[in-house]
Amino acid sequence: MNTTTRAAVRADSLTKTYGTGEAIVHPLRRLSIEFPAEQFTAVMGPSGSGKSTLLHVLAGLDTADDGEVTLTTADGAEVSLRGLQEKQLTLIRRENIGFIFQSYNLVPAMTAKENILLPSALGGPEPDKHYYDLVIDRLGLADRLHHRPFELSGGQQQRVAVARALVSKPAVIFADEPTGNLDSRTGAEVLGLLRAAVDEFSQTVIMVTHDVNAAAQADATVILSDGRVVETIKHPTAEQLAAKMIGAR
Repeated sequence: MNTTTRAAVRADSLTKTYGTGEAIVHPLRRLSIEFPAEQFTAVMGPSGSGKSTLLHVLAGLDTADDGEVTLTTADGAEVSLRGLQEKQLTLIRRENIGFIFQSYNLVPAMTAKENILLPSALGGPEPDKHYYDLVIDRLGLADRLHHRPFELSGGQQQRVAVARALVSKPAVIFADEPTGNLDSRTGAEVLGLLRAAVDEFSQTVIMVTHDVNAAAQADATVILSDGRVVETIKHPTAEQLAAKMIGAR
């Protein structure tokens, strides 16, 4: 684990509101937090605590009503996402961010390989061949590259989604419940690769999860409740996190 204190992503006073009147929801309430570069951070909290909303706002997939997100790009520059046009956001995401969706978000008409290389085909960085081969090998996808999503199991589809997020070596990898639909063995393999992205390749991983065993793989776990940061636990154990989650409900 790298002990750097540089922030890969910083959120300042993020506020997000959905709905009006009695149906109003506040997933983020003036939330401020820094995520250290080259570290693996998990985000946990009860349902409705703002976990996925925070992840989408940090990754530039959604915008906050108020507050600011600052991203440290792959070349070390700090960029504020506030007020950027969609074209500018798309460019920043393409060059600096990998996102692993729980629902895979694969293109049905494309093969696994085409899905994995889609970000670079759309103008993102070209993957390093050695790293590409390493990711494919570790995820056990070598004999599935020419299959389309409907020909793959759910676990294999998630491996493709993970490979797509990793191969261009983005500055930050965001993962929204990446093991939620996987069996324990495949989930462990995905977590192992995310851990390796940090330890071996100096990337930053921010993962939302409800699984205390998954979160215990992280360097630190952030606990959210009602759109706010309640606590950050460094080097957590699954037992610690289970107790915290019971208390946060």
